[in-house]
Amino acid sequence: MDVRSTAYVGSFGDLEQLPPAGLPEIAFVGRANVGKSSLINRLIGSRRLAHTSSRPGKTRTINLFRVNDGCYFADLPGYGFSRVGKAERARWRGLIEGYLLGRESLRLLVLLVDARHGALANDRQMLEWLDGNGLPYAAVLTKADKLSRNRLAVERRRLADPGHELHGSVFCSAETGYGIKEIWRLIDAAIAGRRGEKQPWRTDRRQPAARATRRDNAKS
Repeated sequence: MDVRSTAYVGSFGDLEQLPPAGLPEIAFVGRANVGKSSLINRLIGSRRLAHTSSRPGKTRTINLFRVNDGCYFADLPGYGFSRVGKAERARWRGLIEGYLLGRESLRLLVLLVDARHGALANDRQMLEWLDGNGLPYAAVLTKADKLSRNRLAVERRRLADPGHELHGSVFCSAETGYGIKEIWRLIDAAIAGRRGEKQPWRTDRRQPAARATRRDNAKS
């Protein structure tokens, strides 16, 4: 996509405050300080539209940005931030899950994982939750520029294994622009499709219910 215009729409701490569903939406979620805002800024060619901070846990609302008057980017609160109280963490969880399950205009969730650490416990919980609910998502490994060339090659080989929990993920760097075009290809494909359609990022590995259905059909 050729980004010609962007605009900050608003920050929403309650699902009822969100504008009516309409334009396709691409949501971004990940652990606190994984680089969501930095990646959004890189994708749209801006340095400051999405607020970035060195302090984790700063995104506490759903922040919406309009891109080309053709879609919305949604920056969701980060998870796994231990310095937030239980009540606030529960509120964030309800906000994230409510949005992902109920937003009809959602086309794709971009799940961000720090390439230096791989999937941690919170990331695995999110992966299992997304799989269990059949939501369309693409895993993106951020901060690839922090890996040496050899380490990046090793990680790519590991993720080439179809059995790996992050198989098919995209490596990227908001700092250098590495992988940005590949992420845009996923976003463009999601915008062009409809929610629920089978897309390249929704493999059999991520659709256990679909596999079970095919097995049941084969037995009948």
